[in-house]
Amino acid sequence: MSAPAAFALVDWGTTSFRAWACTSDGEVLAERRAPEGLIGVTDGDFAGVLDRHLGAMGLSPDTPAVLCGMVGSRTGWVEAAYLTVPTALDDLANRATPVPNAGRPIHILPGLAQRGDAPDVMRGEETQLLGVVAEGFDTGLVCMPGTHSKWVRLDGRTVSGFATFMTGELFQLLRTGSILRQAVETDTRPEPSDAGFSEGFARGFLRAGEATNALFQLRAGWLLEGAAPALQSARLSGLLIGLEFAGALSRFGRPDRVALLASGPIADLYASAFALAGLTLDRRLDADGCVRHGLRAAAHLLHPDRRSA
Repeated sequence: MSAPAAFALVDWGTTSFRAWACTSDGEVLAERRAPEGLIGVTDGDFAGVLDRHLGAMGLSPDTPAVLCGMVGSRTGWVEAAYLTVPTALDDLANRATPVPNAGRPIHILPGLAQRGDAPDVMRGEETQLLGVVAEGFDTGLVCMPGTHSKWVRLDGRTVSGFATFMTGELFQLLRTGSILRQAVETDTRPEPSDAGFSEGFARGFLRAGEATNALFQLRAGWLLEGAAPALQSARLSGLLIGLEFAGALSRFGRPDRVALLASGPIADLYASAFALAGLTLDRRLDADGCVRHGLRAAAHLLHPDRRSA
């Protein structure tokens, strides 16, 4: 028989809501996923949305909840102020923001901010990183692909620097709202084995200064040579990821140790990109698993009395 739920762990972003009911040792008893991110919450009723999902998982009203993501932004439920890097990841729980008058104990973990000449921010990824170090990777460079990909430098459980690349958003904008739309319009998802992907990656990685010219050539190749949209879409994906890799290595240098934190098809695409860049992955970690691991680590620090619950 499973132990009772000790915590509710919630990753609450701009467009999505994910929650898990977990025992103290990490067993997932129930899970909820819904398109109820910040933009889907009506009249600021964050408490109502959360209670409905936790109730559906059978959690009692006194079960603590630990939240991360954009729910802690200025436009979220309660703002959890950024911590300035360098930041020890263990400080996330110590600096969590309690939600007042919520009924159950609820804490929102803070995001991270990089100030100075290279300003940058993250919310949600820092909790995944807490899971990364809990998995044993505490020093090196971590690549976190997504709409806004993050590259993070870890030094002994401390985030010492990071950089965000708008790769996923640019891919979506270019394929739906630019003159490239017809050239890359396809339902086929780019695959690591696509010749177009490796060609595009090489162009972006090795000849980053020609990026805007390479983009227009996608349209010209479609017009003049009849290049298939699926091929051009793969080239576009490879080009943008190649630019991301070129930028990350320019910022951080070639890493001694590197980990890939990703879930789903994008994980294979980025693993291929590492090979194309001549980099060997030391670890390949699941993003969903790490965010749960990170939230649970924070929950243990916030609610030590429930370790045996």
